[in-house]
Amino acid sequence: MQERLFHLDTALLTPRTVIRRLREEDGDAVYQLVYPNLSWLADLSSPWNTSIHTLADAHGYVRLQLAAWLKQEAYGFGIWDKDQAKLIGLLHLDRIDWQLPKGELAFFVAPEFSRKGLMTEVLFKVIAFAFEELGLEKIKLSLDVDNYAGQRLARKCGFRREGDLRMERRKPGGELVDMLLMAAYATDFVALEN
Repeated sequence: MQERLFHLDTALLTPRTVIRRLREEDGDAVYQLVYPNLSWLADLSSPWNTSIHTLADAHGYVRLQLAAWLKQEAYGFGIWDKDQAKLIGLLHLDRIDWQLPKGELAFFVAPEFSRKGLMTEVLFKVIAFAFEELGLEKIKLSLDVDNYAGQRLARKCGFRREGDLRMERRKPGGELVDMLLMAAYATDFVALEN
């Protein structure tokens, strides 16, 4: 355990969102966000489509995210629309390797909130948190090769292509899909901010 990480910011603000650590009472909101979007998430290589199918799953997911935060293993956030005070997305940094230090990013925003620039704001804020507060040097991101919107967003936020993973995932319909591995580095992000 790293003592310096005991007092991290648990809420990050952008002009249009509040990105905050999930709380025990957020299970209902997580379920209301994920359940209607399960088929869409399944098509996007999302970790949420395999773990949240019931209200109990959503509450369990929140508890696991809280425990992982306290154990310094992962940092899960809800993305809340400031105007509506509504949960519109989820994001987490996980698979953290403190020896390097690096982590892996996964995120999604509800379809009705996509293509409005919200995730650009959110990702810049969370990437800054990862590099400046957590002290990570590298953040990885895996996307389906045909997820062009996700790739554009990642590039805007400083991620670069690292390689391809052939036949890495099977879609719900059985189709095998290649994945694109991208990464952002702390040294590049500092230059991007300035």
